[in-house]
Amino acid sequence: MESSIVTTKGQIVIPSKIRKKYNIKNGTKVHFYEEKGQIKIVPITPETIRENFGILGTKGRMLKALAEEKKKEREL
Repeated sequence: MESSIVTTKGQIVIPSKIRKKYNIKNGTKVHFYEEKGQIKIVPITPETIRENFGILGTKGRMLKALAEEKKKEREL
């Protein structure tokens, strides 16, 4: 199990082993959510978007919206 320390600004470092495994790079957006008393961190990468395609029954609209958001982020 990997661990990290929270700074006074509330920041943490994701261990390199985990970053590599989940393809988390500089600028990768992550989503935080709570589940059964735990905090979960999910990277928003092209892989996670493809894996979750259709899960909401939006017929691809959500995927297109996420792809557009990612494109805008890259342009900044």
